Amino acid sequence: MAKVAAALSLSFLIFSFIPGGTLMMVNGRKSWCVAKPSSDQATLLANINFACSQVDCRVMQKGCPCFSPDNLMNHASIAMNLYYQAKGRNKWNCDFRGSGLVVISNPSYADCIYD
Repeated sequence: MAKVAAALSLSFLIFSFIPGGTLMMVNGRKSWCVAKPSSDQATLLANINFACSQVDCRVMQKGCPCFSPDNLMNHASIAMNLYYQAKGRNKWNCDFRGSGLVVISNPSYADCIYD
């Protein structure tokens, strides 16, 4: 029984990491979904379009706290995180064709609060 428990714990640790060594979940701690810095503009736009077709993205409109003119990476991360939250913060809801990254460090900035 101890060997099975150890194997399951090791499996959890292995599958809790994504390429690059970033921790996806730690004992149920809150997590956020953001765009990978290596994502190209076409991918970021596709992620925004997909996420905002599924969830309310008005927080990114001009005059709102998360509006960042000319910052596609921020807008993609906000949209992706809104989708990720709405779907229950499951790691598979942050894949976005390999361009999403689950983080445990809150990416909020200024008045733009990621919940």
